[in-house]
Amino acid sequence: MFDWDDLRHFAALADAGSLSAAARRLRVEHATVARRVAALEATAGVKLVDRRSGRYVLTPDGQRVADHARRIENEAFALERALLSRQSNFSIEVSISAPPQIAVALIAPRLVHLKQSYPQLRIRLMGESRTASLSRREADIAIRLTRPNDTTLIARKAGVMAYSLYASREYIASRAEGDFEFIAFDESLDESPHQLWLKKHAGERPITFRSNDLAILVAAAQAHMGVAVLPAFAAENGNLQRVETEDQFLKRDVWITYHQDMRDNPAVAATAAFLAECVRQT
Repeated sequence: MFDWDDLRHFAALADAGSLSAAARRLRVEHATVARRVAALEATAGVKLVDRRSGRYVLTPDGQRVADHARRIENEAFALERALLSRQSNFSIEVSISAPPQIAVALIAPRLVHLKQSYPQLRIRLMGESRTASLSRREADIAIRLTRPNDTTLIARKAGVMAYSLYASREYIASRAEGDFEFIAFDESLDESPHQLWLKKHAGERPITFRSNDLAILVAAAQAHMGVAVLPAFAAENGNLQRVETEDQFLKRDVWITYHQDMRDNPAVAATAAFLAECVRQT
């Protein structure tokens, strides 16, 4: 008989393509994924993956097993969501996925209010840039800056986040506007609205520093590295000053999303309402 945990780990590896990525998705050690896949191969009696320079490539048998495993996984998650939706008490854990700086600055400082209202509720807050899968319950609720296209998700607009160009007061005072240098997110976000907005204003002026993390960009701007596009809430503290432009703000909608199967779960509904209030207070 197949062990479901072995199939679950194999499905994650098949989707992610590497042990480390599958381990991050499952929140386990990569050695655990390798051990589970090896156990499944031993049970099946066939080779499921070819190991090539750290990558795992599915064999034809592996592809067939992965297809079945994904269907089983989808049904298991659907059953889990259906059972959770029937729970009327607050003695469950609700997991939240949010961009790191939003999690740190807007949500974490206000969690005590949620706890006071619902003492039995347990919260898992994950600050992450990736898009967590709500259908796989990688999170129960996600805060996103773009409206999801997945028709199985409920998406509610919670508010608007305003971005502007910021630099330290010392930096702005030390040079002419034509000599400004810019700091930006890395290439993975080159097509994001705020990155495109920064590039439009930078024009021919150079981008001299990049990072994949908003908090690092804030710290770099505070350290006089250059001009960054930042959400207003992240630039409120410290020595940052808005750089004057014709269009002072770029506004992005903030969405609270969760799976439609969870719409009747009172703990999810209460947490979603709390998150919307956190966003509205920016």
